[in-house]
Amino acid sequence: MADPTVEMETQQTQTTPATPATIYPQRRYNPAVESMVNTIEWVLIALILAFTFRAFVMEAFRIPTGSMAETLRGDHFNVACLRCGYRFDVGGDAYTRTPPRCPSCSFSMPKPNPLPPFPMSNGDRILVCKSLYQFAEPQRWDVVVFKNPTDPRENYIKRLIALPNEMVEIIDGDIYIDGQIARKPPRVQNELWMPVYLNDYQPTVAMIKNRKADDNGSQWELPFANEPNSRWNLQAEGATVFELDSPDKKIHALRFDPGLLGFKARYGYNENAMNYSQPVCSDLMAAFDVLPADTEGCAGIELTKYGIVYRATLYFNHTISMEKVESGQSTLLLEQGIKPLSRKQAEPVSFSVVDHQLVLQIGPETLAHDLGPNPGDAGNRAGQDLPSVRLFGAGRLKLMHIGVYRDTYYISDGNLRAGEGQPFLLHDDEFFVCGDNSPNSLDARLWAVDGKGNNGTQYRMGVVPRDYMMGKAFYVYWGNAFRPHANLIPMIPNIDQMGVICGGGGGF
Repeated sequence: MADPTVEMETQQTQTTPATPATIYPQRRYNPAVESMVNTIEWVLIALILAFTFRAFVMEAFRIPTGSMAETLRGDHFNVACLRCGYRFDVGGDAYTRTPPRCPSCSFSMPKPNPLPPFPMSNGDRILVCKSLYQFAEPQRWDVVVFKNPTDPRENYIKRLIALPNEMVEIIDGDIYIDGQIARKPPRVQNELWMPVYLNDYQPTVAMIKNRKADDNGSQWELPFANEPNSRWNLQAEGATVFELDSPDKKIHALRFDPGLLGFKARYGYNENAMNYSQPVCSDLMAAFDVLPADTEGCAGIELTKYGIVYRATLYFNHTISMEKVESGQSTLLLEQGIKPLSRKQAEPVSFSVVDHQLVLQIGPETLAHDLGPNPGDAGNRAGQDLPSVRLFGAGRLKLMHIGVYRDTYYISDGNLRAGEGQPFLLHDDEFFVCGDNSPNSLDARLWAVDGKGNNGTQYRMGVVPRDYMMGKAFYVYWGNAFRPHANLIPMIPNIDQMGVICGGGGGF
């Protein structure tokens, strides 16, 4: 049987009279116009996607100020010390007001007249993940971007140090949460060490011959010196390599003199005058590369905090140990066997007292000893001697790439929020932030007015409300670009200054 639908159509065709065809003018096809329309459509779609991506996923920001230096820099000058050659960054305003001081050798640079002889670099450019905190809670030590509570039209960037419903207190530069010290993750800690002295940067022969003095009139002297009866050669290969040849296997020690500013929480980035008034930082690290000439011997580091000596010793053929010396009494804290050190390749060694923890690192291996989380567990700082650094060894060995560093120190005198003896309790959906450049950061410690919200609402003074948290900074994609010519703008990327911004998760 035939399909009824087809059949019906056939019958209708046979009975319906033909209709004269209507002739319409033919449409002209213009491929150029159609291509332009398609291009405009794609551009509009791309813009919509870009704006959506920028609003909800990721956005690029430029750092305008130095409150997060040295982690992130605002507009700044990159200068080289005229005495030792160490390169460091100085805030744009700081350099034009007072001469900067080298963070390594403490040399006070001459004041520019009238301006520095080199151009200013723009602030670092970073990428911020704006959607992360929609799916995960912010973590302590994240670098966060947020709306300034006192003026929501401004974007601020600081480090997150306290979370909702926590009680935060800043004691001797350290962060305490609910009465116990908050330790920084290793990658964050490595980012926050500041140089006190780097032995690889030595004055040039010309500077020594000219007897160039500091601004206090003192001449340059190597800050390491032999203790009585010690036999270190401090000019083994120039002043950058220390050598010991001690057949008697007795301990020979070097003492470090930090110089004019001691272990103060100073910043080469800030005005020189600001550095003199800073407190002493007792969380220190010393590091070197050690190359033994034989397997019999040792090398080690001593750090003093609150009058207590902490000693780390590396015995080349078998053992590493940590000791605590208090009131002349020595206590072994940790001991572990190791494989003998190579006599052909130097091994990097560092030892630190930081956040109430002893950390000894030898190559890729890390050992740690917890001194306790409470404020007094690392000792009583009242009336104690200043911190100190001492290197020692026995046998035949060389030390290279020697450096002394200090931790970031969060300023907390009596006038600042969450200072010692004045813990600050956060409520639901409230966060507390500080800048890494603590002496020169307008942050939650200092805000003196209530936060402003919509429709006349207010937020508590000194907090960042959850509503104002914009995202997590996670990558520096542009900083200190190179100029192909003196008259051109910086346009060649500086690969060395690109990288992940470490936060509570050790990175993004």
